[in-house]
Amino acid sequence: MILLDGKKTSSDIKQNLKEEISLLSSKYGRAPHITIILVGEVEASHIYVRNKLKACKLVGMQATLIKKEDNIQTNELVEIIKTLNNDETVDGIIVQLPLPKHIDEQLIINTISHEKDVDGFGVINKGRLFSGLPCLRSATPYGIIKLLEAYDIDCCGKEAVIVGRSNIVGKPMAMMLLEKNATVTICHSKTKDLGSVTRRADILVVAIGKAKFITKDMVKENAVVIDVGMNRDEMGLCGDVDFENVKEIASYITPVPGGVGPLTIAMLLNNTVEAFKNKHREG
Repeated sequence: MILLDGKKTSSDIKQNLKEEISLLSSKYGRAPHITIILVGEVEASHIYVRNKLKACKLVGMQATLIKKEDNIQTNELVEIIKTLNNDETVDGIIVQLPLPKHIDEQLIINTISHEKDVDGFGVINKGRLFSGLPCLRSATPYGIIKLLEAYDIDCCGKEAVIVGRSNIVGKPMAMMLLEKNATVTICHSKTKDLGSVTRRADILVVAIGKAKFITKDMVKENAVVIDVGMNRDEMGLCGDVDFENVKEIASYITPVPGGVGPLTIAMLLNNTVEAFKNKHREG
C-alpha cells in the first residue's frame, strides 16, 4: 500500500505557483488577486478561510477578505459580487460556503463572473467542463486529478466508481475521469447493492459525508482509494473510508487528514493564477 500524500503534492503545486506568481508580478506590475467573502460565524468556515489566506501569503498572491454578518440579505450580497466582477484588480472571487439558509446560495454562486469563479461552482464553468471546453475547474476534483498524476496513476481504461453525486465533487469528478479515459459509474443513496458496484472499481472516489462508510468488504483488491470525506468520530478526524482496514487491500489510499484537503486550496490558488493569465491573454 502506498499513501497518497496530499500535503506533499499540494506543497509542490504551491512552490510552482510561487515561482510563477513572482514572474507574473514582475511582468504585469501586480500579483494575482483573490477576494474571499465570508458570511456569519460558522467556525469551520473561518478555519477554511484562514487556511486559504495563509496559503495565499505563502505563494505571494494578493488576498482580500470581506466579512459580513449572517443577517445580510441576498440582494446585498449580489451587489457586492457585482462590484467585484467589475473590479479589474480582482482576478478570483470565492464566497465561502455554506451560506445562511435565508440566502439563495445558487443565485450567489451564479452571480460571480465565470472568468472569476475560481471555485468552479457556477453553471457556466460546469457547462464548459461537461462540454470539454476550457474552464475554471471545481477545485477538489481537480486536485484529485493532480494527485493521481503526481503518482503516475493511469486512469485510461480503468473502471472508476464515485460514491456521491454532488455538484461540487461527484459530478465534476466524473467528467474529469472521463477526460482521462476511465469508465465511470456514479453511485448515490438510491444505488442498490452499493458494495457490488464499489467492488468493481479500480479507482474508488468516496464523497458521501458519512464516517467510515466504505468498509474493507466493499473495496476491490489493489484498488486506488480516494477519500474526500472529513468527519469527526470518537477518535477524532476521519474520512468516509474505514482507513485502517481498507489500507490492507488498497494499492494506493489517501489519509484523512492530509489527503485531498490540502489539494483543494492549492487548486483554488492555481485557478486564480489561471484567471489572471486568461485576463491578460484577452487583453
